[in-house]
Amino acid sequence: MILVLRALGVGDLATAVPALRGLRAAFPGETLSLAAPARLTPLILSVGAVDRIVPAAELEPLDAAPDRPRLAVNLHGSGPESHRRLQALHPGELWAFASRAAGHHDGPGWLDDEHEVRRWCRLIRYYGVACDESDLDLLVPAADVPAGVTIIHPGAESAARRWPPDRFASVARRLVTAGHQVLVTGSQQEHDLCVRVTALAGLPASAAPCTGLTELAALVAAARLVICGDTGIAHLATAYRTPSVVLFGPVSPARCGPPADRPYHRPLWHGTHSARGDLPGPVHPALLTITPEEVLTATTKALQDHRPSPTAVSPPS
Repeated sequence: MILVLRALGVGDLATAVPALRGLRAAFPGETLSLAAPARLTPLILSVGAVDRIVPAAELEPLDAAPDRPRLAVNLHGSGPESHRRLQALHPGELWAFASRAAGHHDGPGWLDDEHEVRRWCRLIRYYGVACDESDLDLLVPAADVPAGVTIIHPGAESAARRWPPDRFASVARRLVTAGHQVLVTGSQQEHDLCVRVTALAGLPASAAPCTGLTELAALVAAARLVICGDTGIAHLATAYRTPSVVLFGPVSPARCGPPADRPYHRPLWHGTHSARGDLPGPVHPALLTITPEEVLTATTKALQDHRPSPTAVSPPS
């Protein structure tokens, strides 16, 4: 059995898809288990590479994982904490970045400013497994959602990555005037923020629907456009080749942005360096320099550059 650790969020899972598929292709006869949050199950099923999901929170021991997997693969972090979580299972082999603190001296060195997709592909290539960094598409889950809407997603995990609600509302108002059907999405914890944006934009309460991950993924796949901050839904837009405008603040799109060869994904960033994206406190200054007018211009360009392509549909079971 192969056990892979990636106990993070939506965007983190999406950036590991090429590496997961590389592992699946390299070990076709093995059971591939993924230790990840159970809430990501609909998205994990859409990867099409995982046989078993091991529920796992970010910092907790892997109590539900089987002991002594033949191979453990750390697609979670640089160590030492994540390395030790896998070492505690006594795997036959551990594939991970080199970590002196964890006593793991094999593996490539960690590069702070590397793009997340490239990082995990580089790791498994080090161990002889082929990986296609462009293999980012996800299967569309079965859900009854409207097609052709423009999604505005104002939330993000950290305050530093949240563009102000009034600016999102300004963009929403002008898009509605231009003929867009706008929906404002967010997690259950972000619903009050979504309601605030719809109210500022003069939209009805129905424009802020409550959606689970299955519905959100299907909605993005069928959408006309996604406008959001540097958060998980941006990676869903990439996975479903839906035009997007993504607003970056503390972290450069060179670290976690959409593929550079897809002009219909438009990253906006006015920063000068890469940094961690979980900074506490107010909105990052680089994010505040992005104006509604700049976002609207980027939406026009993203839609003009989009050439629709068929996306596979596979209802999760």
